[in-house]
Amino acid sequence: MLLSLQTAFPETWRETFQLVASGFIWVLDLSRTVLGFALFGSSPGEIALKVLLIVLPCFVLVAGLLGTMGALYTLPFRSGRGAFLVAVVMSWWDWVRMTWFYWAGLLRFVVVMLGWVWGLLKLAGAMFVKLIKFIFTRPLALMDWATRQYFQPGVPWLAFLFIVIWAVLEATIFTFTLRPLITEVMADLTGGEVSPFWVTVILWPFLVILIAGSFAAIQALTDAIATKNTMQIVTTAVFEGFVMFFEVLFLYRELINAITPWIAQQTGFQLGFASTLAFASFGWVGVRAMTWFLFGRFGTPALLGILGRQKLAGTGMTGTGVAPIEPDFWKGPIDALKRESEWFKKEAKEVFELISLPVLQLLAAGVNFFVVVIVGRPTFTLPFRNLEQVLASTPLITASGKHVVPGGAA
Repeated sequence: MLLSLQTAFPETWRETFQLVASGFIWVLDLSRTVLGFALFGSSPGEIALKVLLIVLPCFVLVAGLLGTMGALYTLPFRSGRGAFLVAVVMSWWDWVRMTWFYWAGLLRFVVVMLGWVWGLLKLAGAMFVKLIKFIFTRPLALMDWATRQYFQPGVPWLAFLFIVIWAVLEATIFTFTLRPLITEVMADLTGGEVSPFWVTVILWPFLVILIAGSFAAIQALTDAIATKNTMQIVTTAVFEGFVMFFEVLFLYRELINAITPWIAQQTGFQLGFASTLAFASFGWVGVRAMTWFLFGRFGTPALLGILGRQKLAGTGMTGTGVAPIEPDFWKGPIDALKRESEWFKKEAKEVFELISLPVLQLLAAGVNFFVVVIVGRPTFTLPFRNLEQVLASTPLITASGKHVVPGGAA
C-alpha cells in the first residue's frame, strides 16, 4: 500500500517518501505474517483456539510495532528523550504483562466456571439424595404421625374416609348394573340412541348421593332410638322403610338379577319376583349392617357434621374466626428473594469482571502505545485492580500532565 502511495508524489519526493516509509514497510510485512498466523488454521478447533488465545495479543503487538516506529521517527524532535524512551519501553513491558494476565485471566475464568459447575453438580447430587431419602422415609414418618394422632380423641377421619370410599364403590357397582336398563329407558323416552358415557356421568353422582343418604337415614333412626321418643322412632322407621324399599327395588334387585343366574343353571330353580325381592332385602340388610357396624356409625356423624358446618366433637374448635396472617408469612419469602437478588447481582458482577478485565487491560496496553507517541506518557496505569476502575470516566490531561485513572495501580 505504501509503494502504491509513492507514485502519487512527484519524482523529487519519491526517494524521501521511500526513506520515511521504509521503517513501516517491514512492520506491515511482519504484521501480515503475525495476523495470518493468528487468524488462520488447518481446522475449526485450531482457529477457535487461536482466536481465543492469540488474536487479541497479536493485534496489540501490531499496534505496539506501529506506535514504536512512529515514536522513533519523532525522537529527534522531542525534549526529554530519556523519559520518552523509558515510556516506550515500559509500554512494551505493559504489553508483556497484560498478555500474561490475559492468559491467566482466561485460565482463572475456566477454573471458576468448572468450580461453579462442580458446585451445581454437588448441589444436584445432594438434592437427589435428599429426595430419595424423603421418598423412603416420609411415608414412614407420616404413618407414625398419623398413628399417634389418630388414636388421640378427635374426629374419626379414617371412618369418614371409609364411608366416602364405600359410597363411591357401591355407586360404581350399581352404575354398571343399572346402565343397560337406564340406557334403554332413556332411549324409549327420547326416541333416539343415548350414549352410555353420558348415562354414566349422570347416574354415578346420583347413586353416590343416594347411598350416602342411606347411611344418613340409619343415623337418624339411631339418634331417634337414643332419644327414646316413640313418635320420632316411628317416623324415622317409616322413612327408613321407604329408603330400604327404594334401594331394594331399584338397586339391589337389579344386582341380584345380574349375579344369580348361576342358581338356575346349577339347580334349575327359577327365582320369582318375591324370591328376588327377598334376596335383595337380605343383601341390603347384610351389606348395611356390616358397613354400619364397621365404620358407618363412626363416619356418618362426621360426614353430617361437615355437610352441616357443625362443630365436630373432639376437635377442640370453639369458633369460626380466621387466624391473622403473621408477618413472617410474607416477610420471610420477601427477605429470601432480596438475598437471592443480591447474590445474583454479586455473582453477575464477578463473572463480568472475570471476562472483561483481561480483555480491557490488553486493549489499554495497545492504546498506551499511541498515547505515548502523542503526549509522551501512557494514559492508563496497568493493571486495572477492579471493575470500578474500568467503569470510571476516561482520563483527561490534567494541569500536572498526569493521565492516571483514579484507583489504578501505582
